[in-house]
Amino acid sequence: MTPDPRRLTLAYSVDADDAFMFHALQAQRIDTRGLSFEHRRGDTAQLNAIAVAGQADVVAISAGAYPSVARDYLLLPHGASVGRGFGPVVVSRQPMTLAELAGRRVGIPGLTTTAWLVLRLMQPRAEPVVVPIFPFVRIFEALDAGEIDAALLIHEGRLLYQERGYHLVADLGAWWQAETGMPLPLGVNVIRRALGPQLVATVSDVLRAAIGWALAHRDEIIATLVGEDRGDAGLARTSLMDRYLEMYANEDTREMAPDVRQAIEVLFQRARAAGLMSGGGPTEWAP
Repeated sequence: MTPDPRRLTLAYSVDADDAFMFHALQAQRIDTRGLSFEHRRGDTAQLNAIAVAGQADVVAISAGAYPSVARDYLLLPHGASVGRGFGPVVVSRQPMTLAELAGRRVGIPGLTTTAWLVLRLMQPRAEPVVVPIFPFVRIFEALDAGEIDAALLIHEGRLLYQERGYHLVADLGAWWQAETGMPLPLGVNVIRRALGPQLVATVSDVLRAAIGWALAHRDEIIATLVGEDRGDAGLARTSLMDRYLEMYANEDTREMAPDVRQAIEVLFQRARAAGLMSGGGPTEWAP
């Protein structure tokens, strides 16, 4: 893949928590131990496809997509986005129950996302309509135009729906915690097995250091992020960015706790039992 084994491709999403954890690499704020990184950005579904095709050395993917790439990638023990009693939300223009989603068109960020996997566990009869995450406002436009009956919001969108007058149908993380007593693993980072044990370990150490630097310089990164065009003026608020990163770029991002690792396995078990996931290689971890 990469002619120079010390130059690695790093693919991650356009949302703020991914930008947060990789900022130190892009801004060259830490010692990368001789490694250099080519940064690629995409939405969640695109990143899952990149991993399936083996087109990047490190990829931020949906937790629920890992079994489909396990043959070629190891899970990294850091870089996760985790919902502890909260997660993606389903919203609608008018009050609606989870049961009433049966047969309704739900705008989703992609068929391979963890959010859609969990929503199918919650309501198997919801009808998916893929609405790309970017531009960010597109999902709200589709909802207002009646193209969809409800919207499954991930990333920053879950913080904006109330002020825009939408109604909460379900919070996936709250449902998952009630069902399992566990946090909901949403996003994970994976690394190509073919890099070999030594390089995998070095890259993992560098990425861990980048996350640590970000957590130690949180205010500086927030100021950078709110100054960027994130696809919606509502995202250019320091208070909202602070709240979002508090949810998804935190100590769970620094290192996966044992309950998160266990929750990943439970997610796979439940998805397979429901016929929503088949095969896949073993769940194996990089150092």
